[in-house]
Amino acid sequence: MTSIFPEISITTERLVLRPLDETDVPEFTEMMNDELVTAWTSVPVPYTEDDARDWITRQAPGERSAGRGIVFAVTEFLTQRLVGTVHLRGVDWRVRSAEAAYVIAPWARGEGYAAESVLAATQWLFLDRKFERLEIRTAADNTASQQVAQKIGCVSEGVLRNAWIARTRTEDGSWTDIRTDLIVWSLLPEDLDGPPGEMAGAGYASHPEWR
Repeated sequence: MTSIFPEISITTERLVLRPLDETDVPEFTEMMNDELVTAWTSVPVPYTEDDARDWITRQAPGERSAGRGIVFAVTEFLTQRLVGTVHLRGVDWRVRSAEAAYVIAPWARGEGYAAESVLAATQWLFLDRKFERLEIRTAADNTASQQVAQKIGCVSEGVLRNAWIARTRTEDGSWTDIRTDLIVWSLLPEDLDGPPGEMAGAGYASHPEWR
């Protein structure tokens, strides 16, 4: 029998992590067309509403039902505006490990939302689901993503050479692929007990059967 994550929402002081919903399509499409998202991810370019709808209604739910991971929409608690997404993927149920990937909308950057949402998802993964390892992989030049990993207390384990294809603008304004290294970061349950992660004590609450 395949192990799967429950369909839940997670709340922090400022954020709600919940399943994506079809009403998120417009905001999600706008977010995924951002230049930095295009540069550091493998999403289609341009990213259409059909792409968003397929991800939200088919692919993301399929991640959970197949036991491969879980995708959260991250929204502001007060405004319910879509802040970004957190994707726990590449789940190994025997080892109890997963990889975290995250995207934050341009308007919401600089507020600490990425670290807060990833940390909340990680705390839930460790404390509620009894996982033993979280991994984050960041492109060598993606300093913003690396800062998120550092802020939540991750340890840098090494470099995967030439392991990712990022994108960059050409002189004519189009996009071209470039190979890059990946930095591997890890977080274990004991890393959340205190320093170096200054947010190690951040709280969360999970809510089963959120609908």
